[in-house]
Amino acid sequence: MNIKHYMISGLLATTMVAGMTSCSSNFLDEELTTQYSTQYFETEQGLEDLAISLYGNIRWHFGYEWAYAVTLYGTDEFTNANDLTSECWNTYDNRFGAVACTPATGAANKNCPAPQALWDQLYYGIASCNTIIANADKLSDEKVRNRCLAHAYFLRGYNYYRLTAQYGRPVLQLEPAVGVVRNFTQATEEQAWEQVISDLRKAYSLFEGEVFTYGKGITWTKATAAHFLAKALLFRASERCDAFNSSTKEADLREAIEACTYAINARSLSPNYSDLYANWTGVDCATEEQSEILMAAGFNNSSATVGRFGNRTYNYFCPQFSNFSGGWVKRGVWIGDMDFQRCRPTEYTYAAYDHVNDARLWKTFKTVFGINNVADKGASGVDVGDPGIVMILNTKDDHTYDNYTFGAYTQSPTFKDDAGRLPEWSVDNRQTATTGNLASKKGQWVPNSSVLYQNGQYVASNFKSQPVCNFFAGINKTVDGTRQAEKGDSFRDVIMARLGETYLVRAECYARLGDYNSAKKDVDVIRARAQWKNGENRSYYVDGSKAFEGNTLNTGTAAANYTNSNLWMNTYYLSNPNQPVTTAASNLTNWTWDNLPAEDEAILAKLGVSGQQARAINFILNERTRELIGEWQRWETLSRTKTLVARAKAFNPEAAAGIRDYHIYRPIPQSFIDGLKNADGSDLSDDQKAAWQNTGY
Repeated sequence: MNIKHYMISGLLATTMVAGMTSCSSNFLDEELTTQYSTQYFETEQGLEDLAISLYGNIRWHFGYEWAYAVTLYGTDEFTNANDLTSECWNTYDNRFGAVACTPATGAANKNCPAPQALWDQLYYGIASCNTIIANADKLSDEKVRNRCLAHAYFLRGYNYYRLTAQYGRPVLQLEPAVGVVRNFTQATEEQAWEQVISDLRKAYSLFEGEVFTYGKGITWTKATAAHFLAKALLFRASERCDAFNSSTKEADLREAIEACTYAINARSLSPNYSDLYANWTGVDCATEEQSEILMAAGFNNSSATVGRFGNRTYNYFCPQFSNFSGGWVKRGVWIGDMDFQRCRPTEYTYAAYDHVNDARLWKTFKTVFGINNVADKGASGVDVGDPGIVMILNTKDDHTYDNYTFGAYTQSPTFKDDAGRLPEWSVDNRQTATTGNLASKKGQWVPNSSVLYQNGQYVASNFKSQPVCNFFAGINKTVDGTRQAEKGDSFRDVIMARLGETYLVRAECYARLGDYNSAKKDVDVIRARAQWKNGENRSYYVDGSKAFEGNTLNTGTAAANYTNSNLWMNTYYLSNPNQPVTTAASNLTNWTWDNLPAEDEAILAKLGVSGQQARAINFILNERTRELIGEWQRWETLSRTKTLVARAKAFNPEAAAGIRDYHIYRPIPQSFIDGLKNADGSDLSDDQKAAWQNTGY
């Protein structure tokens, strides 16, 4: 569907996304309606309702495969696993271009995201924003008028941020379209960033502080606008915009610091990293109202947030446990996520962490699955609740496991010693802070096990490779134990911005201005939270599967299997075999810009990075991985800093062969270009169409 359709019908379509009776305390509770005409949105009530409905536009981002394809694939952090639905977005091969990849043109299935999907939906929201801005003078109450304008300018600025970050040269449609419009002017990237910054500045000035009009954790506030204003200013000051940013760079960085400072002073970080994602206990729980959350796509069990606009993100980060476990770990609602194995972490992602001292690794990655189905208890000697899948995240210099056999379960139930058996002593994992076993008895057989390194070589990608690995430790930030069916919608909100990133944005701005002391202070705020706290059990693990305890499906066999198979532990001590059992605090702040942590020095050496500012920026990029892994923005960050190609080549084997310099921009959708007309109504020539397209496509 092309842009003109959304500019004409986007207003009515928006009302179908979310309910719009402004008297409700929570817009998510509103029922869908199609009763309104465009004239309604020129009334006071209609304009306020339309402003509320803008929240519905951001839910679209998390409904299907485009959630990860346009944000995470083809980067240093994630590559595709054995599922190839969106493979071309990761490999940048000849299937990736301005025309949608379909099964007829080489896609694995019909779900491969089309390049026009993001383009169309962003303009869909912009259309409603334009109506509010154009008719705001009809709002007699100044407070209501400013609130509506703040929302409209914010979403328009955010949507144009995404359009410009992805495509570079969008159409700047700033007024409601009248009739059928098929002739547009393409903005330059410089013009586009100026518009983004202008809109976000207006939103920042209009929001009435931290007023949570529609619910804490959901409502956009002044801090939300400040965060994205800072990101837009930093984008314009970064390498991708070097052709035109020399006169604005320093001022942009200083203004970005001021905006970040407002957000940092107005909000507060959550005390424990686990609080953000892992300790999610159910629909609309307190976890979703943390002060750190600046923007979230709101979901719950309301009919307005399921189905076509439901949250499907729980599908994308989990390994294919049901396949490689030989049936010992079956699919089921108690698991909390689906094993669609779209996003497989790269070697870089695991290696970016300090495996001993950085708690974020162990609070984010699920490394143990319990058995919930016993295929042959007599032959195996294992039972429900014993470890069925164990993933050891060791480091390159660890040689503990050099001579052991690992792998997915492939043997018949004779259970020979070489069928993925862990060394006998290693199952003593200190489940509690001071004692306990990973298995019910020492030396117990584990059907499926993997390790990152043997003999100094990365071997994790060798396990169950058909054609690429589907056996990996996935991240837990989308896990939802409240789902009502195995493939049902998730009821969790999706965090789109939080204060942890704001600190890193400000740190990068300081570094670009040469103020490395201030940059280190901001980074260390984030790293200090990431340290193990005094008294913490380093073996403990929890994720959103815990919410199943309050699920109505938690009865009978399901409850028993859930209770026994979610072991709530990780492989910290297996992965760090020389680390003594401890509950002492760790330290991640003992570093300097000249002497970065060892894991960072290794990454920078592989990239060939030198010079203080380049080292600082790349260190912050690594810190963004540790802090923000899987949070829907890595591609845009690497595009902004023009590090996408170098990092993908160095760390993403599937992307390395296909990626080219021009891939820091997405293709302008051909479906849009083909629908354009000249001012006289004639079709565009081939040369005119080519001028609209980004280089290389």
